[in-house]
Amino acid sequence: MTVSLPAWIDALPHGVHVIDTGFHRPRFDASYLVVEGDQAVFIDTGTNASVPRLLEALSVLGLGVDAVDWVIATHVHLDHAGGVGLLMQSLPNARLLVHPRGAPHLIDPARLVQGAQAVYGVEAVARTYGTLVPVPTERVTTSADGMTLHWASRPLQFLDTPGHARHHHCVWDTRSEGVFTGDTFGLSYAELHTPSGRYVLPSSTPVQFDPAALRQSVQRLLDLQPQAAYLTHYGAVLDVPRLGAQLLRQLDAMVVCAERIHANGHRGAERHQTLCEALSALYLEELHSQGSTLNSDAVRDRLAVDIELNAQGLEVWLDGRTPRS
Repeated sequence: MTVSLPAWIDALPHGVHVIDTGFHRPRFDASYLVVEGDQAVFIDTGTNASVPRLLEALSVLGLGVDAVDWVIATHVHLDHAGGVGLLMQSLPNARLLVHPRGAPHLIDPARLVQGAQAVYGVEAVARTYGTLVPVPTERVTTSADGMTLHWASRPLQFLDTPGHARHHHCVWDTRSEGVFTGDTFGLSYAELHTPSGRYVLPSSTPVQFDPAALRQSVQRLLDLQPQAAYLTHYGAVLDVPRLGAQLLRQLDAMVVCAERIHANGHRGAERHQTLCEALSALYLEELHSQGSTLNSDAVRDRLAVDIELNAQGLEVWLDGRTPRS
């Protein structure tokens, strides 16, 4: 029997379902529901406001809440894991699987909330993310690099992938030969599709951006030769070798750009504004090289949030580096 799915669920091969969490704008933030027989796993959850939609997705697919064995967070940034605790209150059999550096922040979210408040402000965090629900310690399992979770008849392997954040892992799915990348493989929005295919750009969100580590993590994913990369922002991308080269090319250019602006003596608000303008130009140039005809205003409008956060992350990295000899 064919199930009619709502527009906010995309069914992919191998039991992978992309759920639009509804965060920020349509098709911006995804949760993945992987179904194997009568068992299921959520990978990333979105925010507290996403939870009713995730539970509805189970119902639409004919699954009960007791079918979910695991909730997996690629990392603990709130657009990926803010809804974990609330979701798990409705999933009696589920355990949380999270990077060991991230686990304490989902067991006790206080510092996680404080970190978000430092970036977005107290009122914005309360309005956007609500009150985070702690996950009981006994329901938490942590990953290790190279660890395989033997779930159903579908092994899931965990890869430590720092760079975007130190508490980030990616999940290699042997069944689909795809990798759930969180933010390690960057961001790709359908609105920026080019004649060459999807467009992807790095995410240097504060406060743990490390370009050298991110480059190594991306290359590690490429070495797997995945058939698909499942991005939280947003959806499955299939042309992985081309996009990986595009991602690394822009990552290197972002670093050069930030270092040049810093070396020219720009600081504070002036540095931030100059860096935002430079990133906007960089992404527009890459899009045009792929045949896009979007103008600068359209690109800035679609990437405004990402340009702002990427600039902040680059600045934190610049200020935190050990001075070069």
